[in-house]
Amino acid sequence: MCDSSGSQIYRGVKERNNYSTTFEKMPAQFCFDSVNGSCEKSIWPVSIRVPMYTFMVCTILTTVAGNLVVIISIAHFRQLHNRTNYLILSMAIVDLLLGFMVMPYSMVRSVEHCWYFGDFFCKLHTSMDIMLSTASIFHLSCISVDRYYAVCDPLRYRRKINTVAILFMICLSWGGSAIFAFSLIFLELNLKGSEKFFHDHISCVGGCFVFFNKTTGVMASLISFYIPGFIMVSIYGKVYCIARRQARSITDTTYQFQFQMGLGEKQQISRIRERKAAKTLGIVMGVFLFCWSPFFFCTATDPFMNYAMPPVLIDALVWFGYLNSTFNPMVYAFFYTWFRRALKMILFGKVFQPESSRTKLFTD
Repeated sequence: MCDSSGSQIYRGVKERNNYSTTFEKMPAQFCFDSVNGSCEKSIWPVSIRVPMYTFMVCTILTTVAGNLVVIISIAHFRQLHNRTNYLILSMAIVDLLLGFMVMPYSMVRSVEHCWYFGDFFCKLHTSMDIMLSTASIFHLSCISVDRYYAVCDPLRYRRKINTVAILFMICLSWGGSAIFAFSLIFLELNLKGSEKFFHDHISCVGGCFVFFNKTTGVMASLISFYIPGFIMVSIYGKVYCIARRQARSITDTTYQFQFQMGLGEKQQISRIRERKAAKTLGIVMGVFLFCWSPFFFCTATDPFMNYAMPPVLIDALVWFGYLNSTFNPMVYAFFYTWFRRALKMILFGKVFQPESSRTKLFTD
């Protein structure tokens, strides 16, 4: 069972009845031994738990460190202060918060199968999980719009995508995601019409579950993933076609004329940079869709399969989705020279030198 945030979901028969025959003879362990109706605790041996904790801790540290470098780079170096990078900066903050505030608690829950942090914090954690996961794709949608105007309509780009437009996109991504996530969880809209089934078959003491019926499962997937994802794919498809057409239409005669007017070299560098940025951010979008699509497919379909998907599979899909926040800085490091140079300056402490913010990371 799964939800639109990446939170672990248990549906159908409680997990204490779902152990494989390998562990049938082992005594049951519960999250709270002295409490009736407690959730059953993980009985995985140390040889499995240690690698799981190691992988998840490494993922969390890489996510936090990578996105922190992106934030410091864009905030510190003046050459990186542009419209697209402000959106990337905001998205990096989303990924940083996911790694710092959500993933550590999800790690404990995933390995131990218990929630030790209280019911209110469970709702807060789940709301943050949904909010940040949704905000990521909203940011990517806004970035796709920015790239569309930069590549396909460069003459009107500065007028259309101005400071007010960027601030509106950022506020919409954060505010819209927050309203959607917190209202869904704290108002228990996901339980409407299925409260009895949830309390009878899902809920137990020491668990942190989010239950979706058929309607809310489909609606949450559409809002958080499928609709903005379709918009992004459509826009980037058009950007790719126009960028290819532009590249083919530039002839030697055009080059010669432009250089004679004293404009050619600068315009050509600008066009190449815009197309490269569109390609790189398109890859970021592709990584997002690749990482999160299995999870959101599960969210939409599991209620129609009578909640048959095992919790272990859902946990794997959740962490596969989390990896998107880990991969984004790696994509920047691979494609952007400025990111590698900024990383080197940060690691060697050169950002603390006077006038370091004026360093040229790439040629204008």
